[in-house]
Amino acid sequence: MVKTVFRFCFPISFSGLLFISCASVPTWQAPSDLGDRFDVTIYRDTWGVPHIYGKTDADVAFGLAYAHAEDDLENMEVSLLAARGILASHQGIKSVPIDFFVKLFKLYETVEEKYETDLSPEVRKVCEAYADGINYYITRHPGSETAGLYPVSGKDIVTGFSLRTTFFFGLDGVIRRLMRDQRPETLASSSDEMHLTDTFGGTPVGSNGFGVSPERTADGGTFFLSNTHQPWNGPLAWYEAHVKSEEGWQVSGALFPGMPVFGVGHDFNKGWTHTVNEPDLIDVYELVINPRNKDQYRYDGKWLEFEKFKVPIIVKLWGPIKWTVRREGLWSIHGPVIRRPFGTFAVRHSSLKDIRAVDQWYRINKAKNLAQFTEAMKMVAIPSFNTVYADREGNIFYIYNGRFPKRDEAFDWQDYLPGDTSAVVWNEFLPLSEIPQVLNPSSGFVQSCNHTPFMSSGEGDNPDPALFSPTMGIETHKTNRSLRAQEIFTNNGSMTFDEFLKAKFDLSYSQHSKHVQLIEKLVSKVKSDDPLVNRALKLMGSWDHRMNIDNRQAAVSILTLREFDSYLWRDLDMHPDEELEKTVRKSADFLMKHYGRLDVTWGEVQRLVRGKENLPIAGGPDVLRAVYSRGDEKGQQVAVAGDSYILAVRWDKEGNMESFSGHPFGSAAVDQASPHFDDQSPLFAQQELKPVWLDLEDIKANLERVYRPGEEQ
Repeated sequence: MVKTVFRFCFPISFSGLLFISCASVPTWQAPSDLGDRFDVTIYRDTWGVPHIYGKTDADVAFGLAYAHAEDDLENMEVSLLAARGILASHQGIKSVPIDFFVKLFKLYETVEEKYETDLSPEVRKVCEAYADGINYYITRHPGSETAGLYPVSGKDIVTGFSLRTTFFFGLDGVIRRLMRDQRPETLASSSDEMHLTDTFGGTPVGSNGFGVSPERTADGGTFFLSNTHQPWNGPLAWYEAHVKSEEGWQVSGALFPGMPVFGVGHDFNKGWTHTVNEPDLIDVYELVINPRNKDQYRYDGKWLEFEKFKVPIIVKLWGPIKWTVRREGLWSIHGPVIRRPFGTFAVRHSSLKDIRAVDQWYRINKAKNLAQFTEAMKMVAIPSFNTVYADREGNIFYIYNGRFPKRDEAFDWQDYLPGDTSAVVWNEFLPLSEIPQVLNPSSGFVQSCNHTPFMSSGEGDNPDPALFSPTMGIETHKTNRSLRAQEIFTNNGSMTFDEFLKAKFDLSYSQHSKHVQLIEKLVSKVKSDDPLVNRALKLMGSWDHRMNIDNRQAAVSILTLREFDSYLWRDLDMHPDEELEKTVRKSADFLMKHYGRLDVTWGEVQRLVRGKENLPIAGGPDVLRAVYSRGDEKGQQVAVAGDSYILAVRWDKEGNMESFSGHPFGSAAVDQASPHFDDQSPLFAQQELKPVWLDLEDIKANLERVYRPGEEQ
């Protein structure tokens, strides 16, 4: 929980410091009858997963927020503090960039401006009820809340939604590059480049989504997989839940803390999921500044004034001591402006001033068939994400979703743009029909693994690259996961559901992957007089490119690959042999220090650690059984991200549905005393899934407890 408690009250200020302490901080109280306004019941199954039943959609949104707060109030509050632009006042200097971003881009002001006009009444009710669920929880559990945050409003929820979506299409990365000491040579990555932050270092940005139609399954059924790769802890960690209202909202799936609708999920009729894509949705304009007035910029032959405003950011230093940082805020006709020593730049992205993503996801949640789902996707309000859909009728659908501006192809939109002309200002967007997609392909499958959309199905069924404007910035790279999925689905013309699940947990690197090519080139290129290095190279040369727990060549191979963060996908010939030899020696020395041998099994090295559990776990970076780990002081590589919420669905040829899910930990995100803090970890480590219950009779047959919000024991 993010919590700051002040005991005394005396303000002292000097040099911008604020010493703030209070004898008592007034605690906001929800109306005493708030819980009675919502007709909702929460059923917790034996895995602790909440099933929320209510009369209206607003009722279940209230219950959903309450249940999520029971399990993870801490990260819900992080999301809310970030949405308000006050996260640094609780977390310190590390959160200053987030607060600056929120205020510079006017996220909250945009929601204030457009909340009543751009969101449907139904969505506003859902968001407001969700906010009330959080408010009611902290009223029923005094002392658990962060001071000064409450009451939470529906506008807070929508602002948090808008903030969260920007991190998935790279806006934060563009801002970071502009904030460097020197002018970045380029703002966009090559479309054929696969980034190491996606595969080895840092937090992964990836996911898998599969749909297999009856033409390709052994039993004539339809198979669907949602397998997003997220951090296992924090405000972007998935939470599993199930809702059902009498207004037609029924979904079992996953959502992030503070999210009032499901990001991925399924019901009896359909399933949908998302994976991160990398279209060009961001433009950076280099402005021409008036040499006589730094607060004016040239536009179509005229000098225009910047809109100027202050951006105060309160930063927690230690204890009650806080520092207020005051930054300059500027806006131009293009959007927010950043002054740097090497120039002045405006940043514009395709969802600037658009708050409707939550509305589109709500419509996706409620869609009952392909036609309704397609109608929801036509909103094109969700700014990015590949989307995979399947349903009980046997339909499968892939969309390279994005809110694509209509741009003039005369300009290079992946470079700096001239900010002094209206010729580069866009206000219209491509419709869904002009975006890459594959519906019911003859090959019988669609797959999305963070790769080019031009390899989303079988041969002859993929979108034609020639049909799409280069201004869309569509990536052309392939991931190992996409290569393996293509190999598996292409070579299996009559797949069983067990084989489908086996494909999800595939542990191999494709022979055509960059990973294998790098290992092979490294083994052939490095010549050494060091016996330890040669032993390591011999093990790497005999590796079968699998990440199973008993594999004795995987550890030295994968630890060596991790050392190539800055140039994994580039030509090894660019680097001296002694540098490559040093890299191999580093991983070998690490294994000898911590394990006393080079051929230690992968399961000894990579571990799932949670509560009382410390388990071997297979998988690795960019395999279909995706696991990303970080070293601890013992030399263990502790899994922290990758496969998170997994959902596998099967409809038989009569349309009957069964589904299975998995989570690396359990429903209790922060309560270590809860049996659901780590109860799914053994199952997850064994690559097994648990059943999902959508029928109330099944839920009651597997029931742990039932209660109304505020009446739990």
